[in-house]
Amino acid sequence: MRTEHFVWAAFVCAIVAIFVLSGDGRYRYPCQDYRNWSSAECQPPICTATRTCPSDLTGGVNVSE
Repeated sequence: MRTEHFVWAAFVCAIVAIFVLSGDGRYRYPCQDYRNWSSAECQPPICTATRTCPSDLTGGVNVSE
């Protein structure tokens, strides 16, 4: 019975660690952050080639424009 408790405790700790470590607040692409939307790399034609324009990354909804 002790082994089963240890396995469940390890499982819960692993899940908590995944959630804590993955919530770092960073964006995958710089143009996902609304503060970068006015930068040159987030403006067409530069971002069009890589499909990283804010409209591409946010589904066409840019609330600050």
